Amino acid sequence: MKYGLILASPTIAGQMASAARADAAGFESVWTTEFFNAHGFVRLAAVATATTRVKLGTAIAYAFMRTPMLAAAAAMDIDELSGGRMVLGLGSGTERMNRDWYSMPFEAPPAPRIKDAIGLVRAAFAAQKGGGLNYEGPHYQVKIPVYSRPRAAREHIPVCLAAVNKGMIRAAAATADGLIGHPVFTRRYIREQVLPELEGSSCTMLPYVVTSIAESTEQARNEARGQIGFYYTTRLYHTILEPHGWRSQGELIANAFKRGDFAAMAAAVTDEMIDEIAIAGTPDEVRDQLKAWDGLSDEVLLYSPSVGVKPERVQENLDAIVDTFAV
Repeated sequence: MKYGLILASPTIAGQMASAARADAAGFESVWTTEFFNAHGFVRLAAVATATTRVKLGTAIAYAFMRTPMLAAAAAMDIDELSGGRMVLGLGSGTERMNRDWYSMPFEAPPAPRIKDAIGLVRAAFAAQKGGGLNYEGPHYQVKIPVYSRPRAAREHIPVCLAAVNKGMIRAAAATADGLIGHPVFTRRYIREQVLPELEGSSCTMLPYVVTSIAESTEQARNEARGQIGFYYTTRLYHTILEPHGWRSQGELIANAFKRGDFAAMAAAVTDEMIDEIAIAGTPDEVRDQLKAWDGLSDEVLLYSPSVGVKPERVQENLDAIVDTFAV
């Protein structure tokens, strides 16, 4: 199994340090995230300058809050900067994120539009050698007769798509090189709902795995519990719980969030949920726990909890992840 590291450090300097450490430790990839106060491409460009070998990805960059052309240009910039190590990971974000965070319109369902966005991104990559870019899709139309991309590092940059529900999973199978799983995917959901949709495609599974490593197993599990609870405040993700019969747990979490009762949010996350979603414990325990992902993916993206966790502890955990899974 190959390991990727989600760069959850609270500072850009910390992300660069974690990436350099993972690069030296033989990790396969490192990935930046994006939020309303953090730009995934800018951070990844900084990470590119701190590494020499490891693949560089966005997990994920928002697709609809910027045009596909800007996403393609950023990916090509980082690919050139890094000597051909870029992986472009895109995601639609939720309707609330698009409208409330970025004041952007959101069309439901998002799958048709995301397929068109990836089509335009791939067309931009293919036109790097010159000859112009003329793209006509249902959502995006671009005409640039003089389009070219001098000094391109590669003709093809891998494109991954974040997906949770059926429509987006099928869009990933149809258009993407990889499907980036949500941090609260359970192994059963991957096995029963995701992998069958990817069968026969060239799209590979890249699961996030919430990872907490500490001397105290209880501390590690409580950190994972808080992160899982945070994500399940969003009802859109509750379909992941359905195969387990855990939909009621999702409702408990969402209702606790409405009340502002963060302790109840975490308390509603059961031990069974932690065991299906995360790895948490001492270094020896998490190495053993990760074996449960064998057969689901050739590469896992290890992700440190940060919700309710002090910044210095996040950095400590990232260091522990790299040390524990050094190749």
